[in-house]
Amino acid sequence: MTSAKSTNSHLAESSPAQEVGPNELRALTAWAFEELRDVPGGIRDMHLGIAQRAFRGVGPAARPIQRIHNAVSRGVYGAIAAGTTGVGQIADKALEAERVGNGTVLSSTHAGGALIGVLNGLRGDSLERSQSALHQPVSVRVNGGTVRADADSLRSAFPNASGRIVVFIHGLMGTEFNWDWGSERDAAGPSGGYGVRLASELGYTPVYLRYNSGRHISENGRSVAALLDELTRAWPVEVRSVALIGHSMGGLVARSACHYGSQSARLWPGRVNTVVSLGTPHLGAPLEQATHLSSAVLSALPETRMFGSLLRRRSSGIRDLRHGSLVDEDWRGHDPDALRAAACAEVPLLEGATHCFVSASITGSPRHPLGRLLGDTLVLVPSASGEGRKRRIPFEDEHGLHVGGAHHLALLNHPEVYERLRKWLGPDGHLA
Repeated sequence: MTSAKSTNSHLAESSPAQEVGPNELRALTAWAFEELRDVPGGIRDMHLGIAQRAFRGVGPAARPIQRIHNAVSRGVYGAIAAGTTGVGQIADKALEAERVGNGTVLSSTHAGGALIGVLNGLRGDSLERSQSALHQPVSVRVNGGTVRADADSLRSAFPNASGRIVVFIHGLMGTEFNWDWGSERDAAGPSGGYGVRLASELGYTPVYLRYNSGRHISENGRSVAALLDELTRAWPVEVRSVALIGHSMGGLVARSACHYGSQSARLWPGRVNTVVSLGTPHLGAPLEQATHLSSAVLSALPETRMFGSLLRRRSSGIRDLRHGSLVDEDWRGHDPDALRAAACAEVPLLEGATHCFVSASITGSPRHPLGRLLGDTLVLVPSASGEGRKRRIPFEDEHGLHVGGAHHLALLNHPEVYERLRKWLGPDGHLA
């Protein structure tokens, strides 16, 4: 059985070498100027909307002045936008000429990864479409570096690989670094997260995935299914069992991956014994539901349309959290801004695996009025446990845990959660 110390050591010694890829610093600068370029247009529309009401109150006599006002306003805001574009182009050429950022992989560091994880969560679908260097494809990560899913790379990155794999899938706007929450860090990596302890105490090999959380959940589900197929086929030793642990959106991605993996008759779903969701909005997230409604209301008036348009630019991944959508059929061919969405497809749980869930509330009891209203601050208890008034995910009560007095991110590294994980995945649990 591998000790926590040796697990950390081999991660430090065998971290995959970073290839010199696209310049992420240059891509980040280009993205910032592109976003700034759109700001004057939004302010212009709000300005003209307010002015239109004012001129309408004056009457027909004000129309000549209104035409002049509108023409001047459009010209000024257009010049500002063009100027922003010009400055962005100058900055990009300067970075290219000086080769600033070449060979620097921001996403491999804790702080840089956090920033790019947030950008992917907010605008990841757009980053993928534009083939931006900031787009983070689904990958295995060790100490921030990407590990290719081939035999040589996996053998180098996991020299002490066991036949029991536990795969960690982060949530919206996150990266694999999120699983360090609350842990002390040293040169060898995290010192007390779930993966390290499961390796030390139960002999699992932890595998951390990173993905672009701004893509549709179903798109990430298919990508994760394909990656796990490559991973299990090329793993240094025979894979006997696989456990999936997803936090927040990661739990939905795990369920989607199991669905698409089974549909395509891949081998790895048959080796999955346990799927655990931590604070996952199986029935939807209230914040996204409120944002969806707010964007429609704000977009209805010229004065507030800028704010409505801003909300409507949120990523496909965020939109999928409205109802916890797992498959393409939930969004393909549908208007994403329609107030009344089509019914969310009910995807069965992976057959042959035990499905466990963890919910949390900021109050000690989930029945407390504040706990009912806020849940863990992002996900309500009924959604995390799959027990809604109109929908139900068929979890078994004995495979659930509620953590009182905890917020959403605390579930990434919580003593009560770990003790239950050890029971669910250990020799005294259902895997015995």
